[in-house]
Amino acid sequence: MRHRKKFNHLGRTTSHRKAMLSNMAVSLIKHKRIHTTLAKAKALKVFIEPIITKSKNDTTHSRRTAFSYLKDKEAVAILFREVSEKVAQRPGGYTRILKTGNRIGDNAEMCFIELVDFNENMLESTSTKKSSRRRRSSSKKKAEAAPAADVKAKAEVKEEVKEDVVEEKEVAAAEPEVKSKEEVKEPEAQADGTSEDASENEEEKKEE
Repeated sequence: MRHRKKFNHLGRTTSHRKAMLSNMAVSLIKHKRIHTTLAKAKALKVFIEPIITKSKNDTTHSRRTAFSYLKDKEAVAILFREVSEKVAQRPGGYTRILKTGNRIGDNAEMCFIELVDFNENMLESTSTKKSSRRRRSSSKKKAEAAPAADVKAKAEVKEEVKEDVVEEKEVAAAEPEVKSKEEVKEPEAQADGTSEDASENEEEKKEE
C-alpha cells in the first residue's frame, strides 16, 4: 500500500523512474535548461535540488553521493566546479519551472525547467527592479525633504511681505511733504489771480 507516499510514479516502475530522473538531472546540469512535461519537471525538481545542496560541500563523500544518483562523471565535475559556485549564497530554490502551454498530440502540459542562477535575462530584470526600488526610496526622501522646502519658501514669502510693508510706509511718509509743496503753490497762484483782477479794475476806472 502507498499510504502517505505523495510523489508521482509517472506511470513507470521504480527502476525506470530513477533512471529517467537521473538522465534528466544530467541533462539539466550540462545544458542548464531542458524542455519537458510539467509532471516530469516537478519530479525532477524534488530529485535534483538535494543533490545541488550536497554539492556546496566539496568533499569526496559528497562527490560519491552525487555520482550514485547521476551516474555520470562529467556531470558531477560540472556540478561541483560550476554550479556549486553559482548557488553558494542561495539557501534553496535552485530551479525554476516556466510553463509553455499544452502539447498538440496528447494535450500534456509542457514547460521549461532551468537553473535559476544561469538565466542572465531573469537576473538582469531583477537588477532593474532593485534599481527602481532605490528610485522609490529617493522619492520618499524627496517627499520628506519637501516640508522643509515649504517652510523655507513660506519664510521667504513672509520676508518679502515685510519688505513691501516697509516700502509702503516710507512712501506714505514721503507723500505729506509733496502735498505741502502743492498747497504752498496754490495760495501763490490764488494771490497772483487777485492782483491781476485788481489791476484790471483800476484800468476800467481810469477809462471811465
